[in-house]
Formats: sequence, C-alpha cells, structure tokens
Amino acid sequence: MLLSFSKCSPPPLFFDHVDESARLTNNSTTHNFAPLGKASCAVRSAAAWSPPEGGKSVPAQGLISHVVIIVKENHTFDNYFGTFPGANGDSKLARAADPPPFDPPHNHKAWLDRAAGAVHQQYTEADIPAYFAYARQFTLCDNYFTEVASQSIPNHLMLVAADSPLMDNPHQGDPPQLKPPFNLTSLPASLEKAGLNWRSYGGDFVFKNISGLIGRGKNHGSQQFSLDTAKGDLPAVSWLYSESLSEHPPHGGGAGPVVRPGMQWTVDQVNAVVKGGLWPKTVIFITWDDWGGWYDHVEPKNVEQWPANGWPASYQNTQFSYGPRVGCLVLSPYAKTGYISKAFHSHVSLVKFCETTFGLPSLNPRDAKSDDMSDCFDFKQQPAPPPKGGPQPGPTPQPGPGPAPGPKPKPGPKPKPGPKPKPRPKPKPKPKPRKKSRGASPGKKRRSPPKKHSKSKAKR
Repeated sequence: MLLSFSKCSPPPLFFDHVDESARLTNNSTTHNFAPLGKASCAVRSAAAWSPPEGGKSVPAQGLISHVVIIVKENHTFDNYFGTFPGANGDSKLARAADPPPFDPPHNHKAWLDRAAGAVHQQYTEADIPAYFAYARQFTLCDNYFTEVASQSIPNHLMLVAADSPLMDNPHQGDPPQLKPPFNLTSLPASLEKAGLNWRSYGGDFVFKNISGLIGRGKNHGSQQFSLDTAKGDLPAVSWLYSESLSEHPPHGGGAGPVVRPGMQWTVDQVNAVVKGGLWPKTVIFITWDDWGGWYDHVEPKNVEQWPANGWPASYQNTQFSYGPRVGCLVLSPYAKTGYISKAFHSHVSLVKFCETTFGLPSLNPRDAKSDDMSDCFDFKQQPAPPPKGGPQPGPTPQPGPGPAPGPKPKPGPKPKPGPKPKPRPKPKPKPKPRKKSRGASPGKKRRSPPKKHSKSKAKR
C-alpha cells in the first residue's frame, strides 16, 4: 500500500484493519493523491495527530561527536528479548531455530492477519549472548516501536528522513509518481546544511530511495566502516548495515545460521569503534528495522481514528498506529548502566536524538513532536568503560591441560643462595723430571753406568 504523506500536516502512520484490496496506488482515483515531493494536504487533515511527546534531554554539551545507527533485520522484541530479566517480554514462547525454516510474511497484509499468521517463537540468551551482555552493561529499550506496520524500506526511510511515502516495499507496476527516488527532506541533508558530515555503510538499498543521497561519495560498503574507524575517522552520523549478516531469516532453504553470525558481525563493528579510540565521544544505537513476521505481545499505540464521514467505508473509523515493537540497545559512555527504558520510543526518536545533539531543526511535524531518547542517558555520570569483546560464534572452547592463556606472570623474589659447595681437593703435583746429564743427546735415553764389583761378598 502506498501513501503520499502530507507536508502541511503530520502524516498517518498506517492503515490498521483496512481491507488490503483497497490499495491506494492510482493517482487518478477519488483519493486525489498529489505527485510526491510537492506540498499537499490530499491525504487528509491530521492536525490532531501527535506522537507521544518525551521529556527534554540534558544537552550533551560537546560530549558526543559521533552517532552510529546500526540497523539489523526482522525481529520483534519478544522474539529476541522476551526472556531478558526485568523487561516487558513474553518469556513462554517456543524456542526458535537458527536458521528459521522460512522467512515469515511481514508486509502490511501479514500484519493485518497477524492474529493467525505471526510466528510465536523466540530466541534466548544462549542464541544472542552479546546482545544480552550489552543490555546488562548499558541500556535496553522495551517500549520502542517501528513506525510502519510493514516491511523494510518504509521503516528504513523513517530512520533517515522521519517520513515514508511507502506502506510496503516498492513493487513493479506501481505508478511512476509513486516510485522512488522520493523528494524527502532528510537528516543527511540537514547535517550537510549545518556543515556536518554523514556516511552510509552498506545502505545503498535505502539511500537510493531519497533524491540527492546516492552517488556522492558518502555511500560505502559495510567493510569500509572498520577501515575508517581504525583511522579514527567517523562522521557526525553513520548508518551501518550488513549486506550478508543482517540476521534476516533466509529466503530459501539450505542456509546456515543467521542469528548468531549476525550478532557477531554487530559485535565486530562495536569493537571497531572501541579499537579506533572513538568510544569516549560516540553513541551507538542497535535496532531492528521491522517485525519480520514474529509475534510480540505488546500492541502498538493507536494515534487516532480515520474520520467517519467523507471517506470510503473500508477506511471509516479505522485506526492509525505505530508499527510493531522491536528492540533497541543504547551503547555509550553516557548511556545509563543496566537500565531498561520504559519510555515510549520509535525509529524517529533516533532522528530526533541526532537533531538534539547537533542542534539541527526538525524535518517535519513527526520528529518535531518525537521523543529524543533522553531518558537513556546521563551526561553527568562517570563515563562508562567500553563493552568487552563479544563471544565468537559456535561453542565456547574448553581450556586444555595446563594454565589458561593470559598475561605473563610477574617474576617472583630471587631464591636465597644456599651453602657454598666444599672445594675439591687439589690434585697432587707431578714429580719433577730428573735433570739430563751433560752432553747427552736430546731425545735419547740415558744409559745406566756399569756396576762396579765389590771386593767383599754380599751378605746372604
């Protein structure tokens, strides 16, 4: 389903309980959609629309120079964090397999049919230990919602522009004026106007949908992120995606695990920030783009109802609400330690945080009224140390015989000298050789003189 969001009033979030057959895809219908990119009140007057407004944040006052938004794929809060202690989760769901046997349907029609079609399964700490460790050390949001009850692209656009003309991903056959790229006011454009830099790593599939954000040397492969951080080089705001380790369930059979390797990829990116010396002035948000067809026991908030008069019967009295609940982890020296945020947050809250941190204006009425994640931070606290390196995929290796590897032991005290050994007896000197007789030839033996005969006989 496609919507042309109005620039003169806050746009609706999605049609809840609307007949999917009533698709708004034709600009010439009685719905009177204006071409995208032009100011229009064609959708309806929505002056009453207002997202839940959060508290005002404590200014970072130059403490934050870099914001990294890591966007993973397709898991609800209950599917990942339902068993986390103290969180508002359903911990009694069946254990999910890694990889899942199929990719659950998760477009808008699947959302409308979620009562019968959502997959009631979940992962546990054994499957995603690093995410649980981050939640214990920093902040986990258990009241964080997507903006659109549908699939990837609409929610990705919300994370960049706080707006989306799409209900589902773009499809072939859509009218030309309803196809990307869209002329949206975006956070990257606002950063540039303020003289600040931005980059997308692995996000071409998102940024190509917004006019002016592609082909300008700011879109890189995800592998470039670790190269840039190694040089201590990060822009004010980075959007980071994995092309192959996004945790998205496989589209077909035969794939290996996706959850554990995807988690490890995230750990590697966090570690790259730390190793590059960027941790002291960085905030890292880790969130999931959409619900992925998984069950979550918390229904999103209703914003308002469609007017009863003047619209097709299938729309009358239907409700506008946020999309399904997903997890969001907040890592920073100034993120509250061991904190579970119960405040209402959404994808647009991350846009609002960037605007608050860098002194940028709002993009539209949605982010103007949005919460800015302020309850997740304490900028007066002693800066928290960086997270420790995460576990490697697979079983934990068992230590073999002998001491476990670690730092070399410090040398101990020198042993005291024992008693001196007794000296060996000196060898007896060899007898001096006899003097040679005069005139004797050298090298010849001396002959004994002949015996003289005695006159007297010897005694017997």
